[in-house]
Amino acid sequence: MALPERWDLEVDVAVLGSGASATTAAILAADSGVEVALLERAEFVGGTTAISGGVLWLPNNHHMAEAGIEDSREDALAYLNSLSLGMMDGELVETLIDTGPEMLRYMEENTPVSLHVFEGYPDYHPENPGGKPEGGRSLDNDLFPFEELGPWAERINHQPDAVFFPATMLEIDSKRIDDVPPDVMEERRARDMRSTGQALAGSLIKGCLDREIPVHTATRARELILDENDAVVGVRAERDGAPWFVKARKAVVIATGGFEWNEELVKAFLRGPMTAPTSTPENEGDGLLMAMGAGAALGNMSEAWWIPGIHVPGDEMRGRTFARLILAERTWPRSIIVNRKGRRFMNEAANYNAVGHAFHTFDPNSFEFINLPAWLIVDSQYQPPIARHQVGPDAPDWIRRADTLAELAAQIEVDADGLEETVARFNEGVARGEDPEFQRGVSAYDSYNGDRWEKAPFTTLGPIDTPPYYAAQIESGALGTKGGPKTNTKAQVMRATGGVIPGLYAVGNAMAGATAMVYGGAGGTLGPGMTFGYIAGKSAAEEPDHIA
Repeated sequence: MALPERWDLEVDVAVLGSGASATTAAILAADSGVEVALLERAEFVGGTTAISGGVLWLPNNHHMAEAGIEDSREDALAYLNSLSLGMMDGELVETLIDTGPEMLRYMEENTPVSLHVFEGYPDYHPENPGGKPEGGRSLDNDLFPFEELGPWAERINHQPDAVFFPATMLEIDSKRIDDVPPDVMEERRARDMRSTGQALAGSLIKGCLDREIPVHTATRARELILDENDAVVGVRAERDGAPWFVKARKAVVIATGGFEWNEELVKAFLRGPMTAPTSTPENEGDGLLMAMGAGAALGNMSEAWWIPGIHVPGDEMRGRTFARLILAERTWPRSIIVNRKGRRFMNEAANYNAVGHAFHTFDPNSFEFINLPAWLIVDSQYQPPIARHQVGPDAPDWIRRADTLAELAAQIEVDADGLEETVARFNEGVARGEDPEFQRGVSAYDSYNGDRWEKAPFTTLGPIDTPPYYAAQIESGALGTKGGPKTNTKAQVMRATGGVIPGLYAVGNAMAGATAMVYGGAGGTLGPGMTFGYIAGKSAAEEPDHIA
C-alpha cells in the first residue's frame, strides 16, 4: 500500500507478536541500540508460548555440559538429518545448531530467562543416529515469580481453567516435589511462582519491560507498507476499530504464529485433516497473509507440529472452542487407539508429532482418510484422566461407556469384530511383554510419558481386560503450523522472484520451519523459534534506515 499521510507510531523495528520468538527478537534489537515496539493482536501477551510446556530443545547447550552429558554439533546434525527425508534446508539447520547455545547463554545472562536440563527426557527419536536416549537437549524452565510483573501478571495468556502449581515439570515428573519443604512451597505461592510456558513467557515479557519496550496489545497487524523500492517500511494495523499506522525505519519482524485457526488456509495448505488446534486462537495466519502480499517465497506449507487432540464440550478460549493435547492418555498401560474398523494403526506411545502423521493415511479405494475418526479405548483399571476427567461412574457423557467391547463398538460406530480381535491380539502381546504389531514400548521415549514406576515395557503396555470399557474420540490436531515465508540464515524473508525483501524478517511458527517435518524433541518449536528470534533481532537492528 502507499505510504500513509500520518504515522501513529514511529520506531526502528516493529515486532509483530509477543510469544517467545517475538520477545527474543525485540530484546536483541533493543540491546543492539535501536528503538523497538511489540504489536500484539490479543489483549493478552505471551501467545502460544504461555500456554505451552515452555521447553526448549537446544542441542549441545551449556547445561548439558554442566550435567556431564556429552553432545556435539556432529551428533545433532546426524540426528536431524536422519529424520529429514531430504526436506530440511542444510544452512538453516546448521545455523540453528551453531547459534542455539549462543542464544541460550545470552538470554540467561541478560534477561530473567532461566532453564535447566530436563533430566531423563529423551529425544523424540532417541535410537536414531545422534539421538539422546538419556536426554539433555530439552530444557525445563526454572520457576519465575509473577509478582515481578506487576499489573502485567494478569495479562499473560492462559487457558480459562488453568491452574498454576508452583513446581517445575522436572520436579513433578521426578516426584522431587515431595521433598520440597512446606515453607518453601508457601513462599512459592506467595510470590506467584510459575513454571512451564508461563515462566518462559513471563520472564521474556519482564525482559521487555525492563528495557521499556512498548507492548501494544489489541493491535492487529494487517498489511505491510512498502516504499517505491519494495522495501518494508511499516505496518498498517487495526486498533480500536480504526487503522493504526506504524513506521518501521529499519525492519518489521513477523512473529505472529501459524495459521492453524484459519480454516481456509488450513484447507489450502495442510496435507490432511486438522480439526483440533491447541494453540492460542489468534493464530489465523495474519503474518503469512502479510508476507504473501509483499511477494514472499513460501516453504514447508503442508507441515504442522502434529498432535492427537480431543475436544471437551464447553472448553472455550476467547469465544473459540479449543482442543487439548492427548499425551499421557495414549501412553499409559491399558489403552489403545483404533480407527472405524476397530484396528490399531500406530504405536500409540510414540511422540505426538509422529503419531499425528498416522491420521493422514489415505485409502484410494474408499477415497477417505481411513484412520479418522479415531477412538481411545481403555478399561476400568486405566489410571490417568482423559483430558482431566477420570473414567468411572462419574465420567462425563462424552466419554462413552459399555460393559462389553461389542456394546462399546456399537456406541461409537466401530466394527465390533475388528475391535474385539484387536484387543485380544493386543492382550496376547502384552502377556508376552511385547507389541509385535507396532513395537510399542521398545523406544526409550515410549516409556517416558507412561507409568514410569513400572518396568519397561510395562510402563506403556497393559491389558485391556476389565470391564466396563471406555472410549473417547481423538482428532487430528496441531500445536501450530510450521509453514510460512522462506528465510535465509539471517531470518530475512526471501522474495518469490529471488533475493530478499528489504526490511522484512520472520521467525517462529510464522516462518518456514528450519527443521521442516522434523520434531527433534520436547521444545523443538521454542528452541528454534527463540534462536531465529535472536538472529532476527540482531540482524534487523543492523538494517539501514529504509525511510526517513
